[in-house]
Amino acid sequence: MFQKSIRQKIIGIAAGLIILAVITSVLSIVLTGRVGHLLDEVTNRYIPAYGHLVRVNVRLLDRSLALRRMIIAKMETPPDEASYTASLKSFEETDSDIDHEATAAHRLIVAIIDDARTPSDRAALARIDYRIDTVVNDLRSRLNEQIALLRRELDAHEFVEVRRILSSVDALRDELNTKINDVRADMLGQVCESAKTVIRSQRRAILISAVVTAVAALLGFAFSILVGGGITRPILRLLEGTREVEAGRLDGSISVTTRDEIGELSAAFNRMIETLRRNAQVRETYGRYIDPRIAEGLLEQPALAATEGQRRVMTVMFCDMRGFTTLSEGVTPQGLVKIMNLYFSTMSEPIHAHRGIIDKYIGDAIMAYWGPPFIAEADQTDLACLAAIGMIGRVPKLCKELPELLGVRRISTECDIRIGIATGEALVGSIGSEFRMSYTVMGDTVNLAARLERANKIYGSRCLISEATAVASGATIEVREIDRVVVVGQTKPQVVFEIMGRKGELTTEQMQLQTRYAEGLAAYRERRWDDAQNAFTAALEAIPGDHPSMTFARRISCLKQKPPPADWDGSWHLEHK
Repeated sequence: MFQKSIRQKIIGIAAGLIILAVITSVLSIVLTGRVGHLLDEVTNRYIPAYGHLVRVNVRLLDRSLALRRMIIAKMETPPDEASYTASLKSFEETDSDIDHEATAAHRLIVAIIDDARTPSDRAALARIDYRIDTVVNDLRSRLNEQIALLRRELDAHEFVEVRRILSSVDALRDELNTKINDVRADMLGQVCESAKTVIRSQRRAILISAVVTAVAALLGFAFSILVGGGITRPILRLLEGTREVEAGRLDGSISVTTRDEIGELSAAFNRMIETLRRNAQVRETYGRYIDPRIAEGLLEQPALAATEGQRRVMTVMFCDMRGFTTLSEGVTPQGLVKIMNLYFSTMSEPIHAHRGIIDKYIGDAIMAYWGPPFIAEADQTDLACLAAIGMIGRVPKLCKELPELLGVRRISTECDIRIGIATGEALVGSIGSEFRMSYTVMGDTVNLAARLERANKIYGSRCLISEATAVASGATIEVREIDRVVVVGQTKPQVVFEIMGRKGELTTEQMQLQTRYAEGLAAYRERRWDDAQNAFTAALEAIPGDHPSMTFARRISCLKQKPPPADWDGSWHLEHK
């Protein structure tokens, strides 16, 4: 019963609206066709006719210019016959162009006059057409007679007479131009009047269409209220509920007031909202344990969940909190949790801001990575290094907030961080057991990043990066080479760099430090101990307390007492203390 009733209501509403729409459309087509015809006349007759008259003026000027070039060519010594011939040809072609433009304007004006479907001022147009014929045929005929006389005198080299006739030619040409301009002005007036007629007709058509549409809308609305009131209200409630869901508000539901198909749809909609609400809660909770990009990637690209993994060039970062062990000894478990949450939140923000993936928190360490398929391979090193700069920049804020968080004046140890970044090939994919999987990165690049983070202890630095990272991000950051080291588990030396800041933002003291440190490192590798000592001392004068310079100064003192073996290549083994 309900299905039949709803179907009949919908069909009745649709039929009434279709009839009203057809009536409105037919009337709009008629009115639009009339306006279109008027607009077509303006576009294809009035404006082109005016354009032909403008070009008559232009051709007259071109003709006068060509005539003067002919005179100049004849007056040269000897006469420039080639230039005279070219100017004569241009002069004759321009004369035929004037006839062509005038004839074209005449034809268009006659076509406007003959079209009885448009309300043009035919009397005014007839007068304009007559004036065009008079001006072109009468004045131009007189002008051509004077020009012919001038050409004869020019060929006879009677230049005095030529100048006299040229004055008459100019006077006739000016008179012709003036009359053409008057005709153009009258024609422009007709163009404007025709345009105004088009605008008036268009406005009238819009007004009539609007009135008819409004009447049709009112009738259709009244008909819809009478016939479909019982349908539209629950549908509007469904529409409002859909908009709430689209805006992300899942805490509401819609009331079910009917027992027909719309009532069943409303009940199903409420069940859908409840399911979406539970899914949103799961997604929100899940997103705090795994990066949303990984979760979405695993759902949208099942290939990411493959256990085989892929070898890709990735950039890996390790960040550790300096002095964490000492700090944790004097803090309650609840206070330590507060410290770690503040520390992880503060340091994770730059990583997220620079599109990094936080892989895991290991004690007080953060492991993050950049690379495909989450960002382009060419951008990964720049983003990682900029994230490191941002993390270092947040250290003062973290040190200030920690005592306030614990309710003390100061903490027992100085707060700082150590960062290691390495770029290279790594195994990327879902790794784990049949019970639990983790989308992560593994390999020598990961190990190198971890070793570089620990190497900061030796050099007293904050952020050490691998050579591959430094080369790839050379256009974004300023670095200095710190040392050539052999990390634990490897035999090949690695060149290690320290991030000093963004490209082009180093202070004068930092640039001096960069230069002096490089000089000291070169002398150190060549065993010129005194030169190296002096260079590192100069670096410390530029920036006192520079820990890498102090580290090398101490190391050189030891090497002076106990020189390295003859095959020593300047590399330093990280297990050395």
